[in-house]
Amino acid sequence: MRTFDDLVSEAESADVTGWDFGWLRDRAFEERPPWGYAKLLADQLDRVESALDIDTGGGEVINQAASLPERMVVTESWPQNEQRARHLLEPRGVQVIATREGQPLPFPAASFDLVSARHPVQPDWPEIYRVLRPGGHYFAQHVGAASAFELIEYFLGPLLEERKGRDPGREVAAAKDAGLVVEELRTARCRLEFHDVGTVVWILRKCVWWVPDFSVARYEIKLRALHEQMRNGGPFVAHSTRHLIDARR
Repeated sequence: MRTFDDLVSEAESADVTGWDFGWLRDRAFEERPPWGYAKLLADQLDRVESALDIDTGGGEVINQAASLPERMVVTESWPQNEQRARHLLEPRGVQVIATREGQPLPFPAASFDLVSARHPVQPDWPEIYRVLRPGGHYFAQHVGAASAFELIEYFLGPLLEERKGRDPGREVAAAKDAGLVVEELRTARCRLEFHDVGTVVWILRKCVWWVPDFSVARYEIKLRALHEQMRNGGPFVAHSTRHLIDARR
């Protein structure tokens, strides 16, 4: 059994840029939603002439598509991920645009046949509607309500109000208010397992919004207790929530 210090030191020095979770392989498990978003998105991309992917991360999901539209644009607001996306996608002719959270999308109205997003920070429904062409679709997989909250609340305590955020019903209502027609909504609750404390440190470094003030020094007591719990009682189990949404202008 590896020591607490060894696991934590490794996790603190590991790369956390992009949206590749390969570092967790064989040390953590995430059940996937049943619909297979990357494949569905690839099918959508193969049928349009122009597409925009919002909050693309390091471009990993878009890069899985075998073929891309004649005009393919992605946006990303985190500089480390933006550079990773450029490296991955620009050789395929994709335009990578740096954006800032809360700012309008830097495109004219009716610019794209398809707008997509995998786990956007917060969907801006009026802006999505604005940049879609009439008849165009918004196709996305969103993080749902109280996702991974078993782990988050282990560190932060009960978050009763925060659990109400990202509700799929509210998002559908907001999309409709912006003028979109929601044609499909699917939801899933998926099992998460973390098998050693290093995986917890790594995921909290990557998903910085889960525990915003996270550092090993700040939470060392809780991390050491978690290490003992995992060593004696098996993995830490949480649940992610996801919803698939297809909306048309």
